This record gives sequence, C-alpha cells and structure tokens, in this order.
Amino acid sequence: MSAYDRRLVEHLLPAVWDAEAAYGIRSPTAPDADMPKGSVDKRASDTLFAHLADIRRAWVGCPLDLRERRALFLRYALDWPDDRIAARDGVTGRAVRYRIERGVGKIAAHLSGRIYVDGYDEPSEAAG
Repeated sequence: MSAYDRRLVEHLLPAVWDAEAAYGIRSPTAPDADMPKGSVDKRASDTLFAHLADIRRAWVGCPLDLRERRALFLRYALDWPDDRIAARDGVTGRAVRYRIERGVGKIAAHLSGRIYVDGYDEPSEAAG
C-alpha cells in the first residue's frame, strides 16, 4: 500500500464524482511530455488507476461526518469557494476550511491505514 498524503488526496478527490476527471489528472511519477521515452520497469509502473480506485473506495468507507462530507463534495465535486459553502451552510469560512482540512486528513489516514489524529498528519499508531 502506498502512502497517501493530503496533497495526493486533494488531487484525486474530483475523480470520485467525475469519471472524466481522470483524464485531466497527471500522475505525479510521469515524466514531462517533452522528455525522451525510455524502457518501462513494470514493477515501478504508474499507480494512477489504483489511486483512483482507492479514493472512490475511501469516499464510501471513510468515517466522515455529514458536515465534512458535504464540504468536501461542494469543494471538490462542484468547485465551490469557501464563502459560497459557508453561506449555504450558515457558518464561517473558517469553519468550512476546518471541515475540509479534517475531511481530507481523515481520508489520507484511512487510505494509509492510520488512525486520524485531528491536526496531526503523522501516524500515531497503526490502524488494524
């Protein structure tokens, strides 16, 4: 299992709701388009499709509360800014940012097999 961090989760989340989003997602390990092509080591092949499957599975199985789930959906599926989400939910922009941060952290921890600790991204103990 590869390690998932916030950056990768945020990069992949739009693909949960939009299957065509995968066409716009560039693998972080892919070479630049202008680089010469070389031989491919199948053992170190691209993991993009595995990541896409993992993020979709995590959306269903991760223990997010309804407020976190809604904030993540509005941000990553509908591309709403903080102030619009805040107005819709009747909260501050800070509350929206907290919900999104917490939701992304929970998904990253879930995918990495760790227990989520609020405000702390390092593993505290292995989930089991």
